Amino acid sequence: MGVTGLAFLSFFPILLAGILLVGFRISAKIAMPAVFLVTVVISHLFWEFSFLNIIASTIQGLFITFDILYIIFGAILLLNLLKYSGGIGVIRQSFEDISPDRRVQVVIIAWLFGSFLEGAAGFGTPAAIVAPLLLALGFPALAAVMLGLMVQSTAVTFGAVGTPILIGVQAGLAGPEINEALALADLSMMDYLMAVTSQVVILHAIAGTIMPSLMVVMMTRFFGTNKSWKEGLSILPFALFGGLAFTIPYTLTGIFLGPEFPSLIGALAGLPVVVFAAKRGFLLPKDTWNFAPQDEWPLTWMGTISINPDDEIHKPGITLVKAWVPYLFLSVILVLSRLHQLPFRELFTGIEIGWANILGSAVSASSTPLYLPGTMLLLTGIFTILLHRMNGDEVRRSLSDSARMLLGAGFVLIFTIPMVRIYINSGINPADLESMPIIMAQWVAANVGQVYPLFAASIGGLGAFIAGSNTVSNLMFSLFQYGVAENLDIPTAILVSLGAVGAAAGNMVAIHNVVAASATVGMLDKEGEVLRLTIIPTLYYLTMVGLLGIAAVYLVGVPHIF
Repeated sequence: MGVTGLAFLSFFPILLAGILLVGFRISAKIAMPAVFLVTVVISHLFWEFSFLNIIASTIQGLFITFDILYIIFGAILLLNLLKYSGGIGVIRQSFEDISPDRRVQVVIIAWLFGSFLEGAAGFGTPAAIVAPLLLALGFPALAAVMLGLMVQSTAVTFGAVGTPILIGVQAGLAGPEINEALALADLSMMDYLMAVTSQVVILHAIAGTIMPSLMVVMMTRFFGTNKSWKEGLSILPFALFGGLAFTIPYTLTGIFLGPEFPSLIGALAGLPVVVFAAKRGFLLPKDTWNFAPQDEWPLTWMGTISINPDDEIHKPGITLVKAWVPYLFLSVILVLSRLHQLPFRELFTGIEIGWANILGSAVSASSTPLYLPGTMLLLTGIFTILLHRMNGDEVRRSLSDSARMLLGAGFVLIFTIPMVRIYINSGINPADLESMPIIMAQWVAANVGQVYPLFAASIGGLGAFIAGSNTVSNLMFSLFQYGVAENLDIPTAILVSLGAVGAAAGNMVAIHNVVAASATVGMLDKEGEVLRLTIIPTLYYLTMVGLLGIAAVYLVGVPHIF
């Protein structure tokens, strides 16, 4: 079979996922097991990928699935603990007291607080928290979902304390070819990830600084009484200030500290600065913008859930400082555990669970559970229980709610991640064929040519749109991007970076995220309305990053790393 035929077979599992999830609107719980089986059949019949290697790759995928689910559980548990302790209610009220102007609330709550939630938790958490929070403040349900999804852009690549890079890109590239190239260049995988991180933060900063401004103008245009872009643009200086307050520390953190902290530190540094400025009217127009009275809203804006702030849990003794301390504690222990200069890193990485040459194959798997952000999140959860003096019933309800939320994601990932590992490991075959992503890369390089950097981000966005995850998109396409770069003699790190940035932008239209966010405000079955809005910022982001990719390769001339 020729390269074109093999390239189509390589692409077919992804195409099938798109058809099932988007075309037929079949649940991922049904679609992804089907895609897994199709990938197994194609890899075995056409790549001669043995059943032993298929089983070994599946086990390897389950190791990665455990890492991801551990992080998800820790993140959800911390949020539920804060919910039942009364901390989330205190945080919500504090935002409402800063300014009555809805435009200001968007910059602070959706952009900065949402970015913080992304950095701390990831996995769709910002939309699931920000959307009902905005609804409780009096935003239309449709506007709340749109804004909650738009925040899932710039911060996403470093969501869940850098998981899309540390697990997505690293596991996506893991293989004998990359390891050999790194060894020849006397580099470690972390050296390469640091290079990718530095390029990603710069791309995101240029494209993302305008995102809070875009959030505001879309709100005033589509949800304002006057349907006016101008009413949003009148707060442009403050919105740009809010963008820079996040992206400047975000960029510096990515370059000097690595992939765990950009979103966390960017938001933690930007929030107090922007709140201080808002309270003093810095760069704010004289007018105050608000929605029309609720009885004038069209039905398409409305959900079936009415969130009343009076229903929130409020406990005496939970002050604003005490509500925020768990997040500060999380940030501190994450930083301490990841600095090479301190002994804590060795302590947390000392325990490794692994399986070398699984079942006698060439495939290996490992995990360092104590070093995963999930452990830091669980430690923070224990700290929260003690600090907020939570009783046994509150802790049990938090655990129960978190476990229920984990089950749905767990079932999908149990099939999705092994499918990706089979996809990547398919190069281990007696037919001497390259792996499925590399075959696609060769075809793309031959047919698209030197303008490919313009489309690299869109490939990452496609992966996130289908998989609902930046991490999974990076797992699926990082080796593909790397292979295209090698074929076109383009620096590999820039194409891997463009794919990772595009995957972040794709979260704004990812079907899973749209459904989850819509459900939080009672807008299920109205996902089409949401997508018609969020496709606008998604197209902006992918186009801007594509142009930046062309400029980086052919005008700036980013260096080859190896």
